[in-house]
Amino acid sequence: MSRIYLGELEELILLMVALLNKEAYGVSIAEELRKNASRDISISAIHAVLHRLEEKGFVKSKMGGASAERGGRRKRLFSITAHGRHALEELRDTRDLIWGLITKTQAT
Repeated sequence: MSRIYLGELEELILLMVALLNKEAYGVSIAEELRKNASRDISISAIHAVLHRLEEKGFVKSKMGGASAERGGRRKRLFSITAHGRHALEELRDTRDLIWGLITKTQAT
């Protein structure tokens, strides 16, 4: 099995896609990052990361319906794939293991 490598921003955006559960798009991800991670990331940076995550197979996208509030434009909605969920779980498990080791070494 190959190792999974994600940068911090990739991981945060993948977490937001999982959190938003099929309602993830550039603006909603930016709002969640601001609210939950105190991060102000440009929409263009978010779209660049989403494109990379889609190329890696961690997310998939589809075009949503057009809306009057968006001037008739459609938005691209993202959802996490099984591969993306597995990546997040592996990253969480690795961090938990290391934090546990830190706790053990500081207790002795």
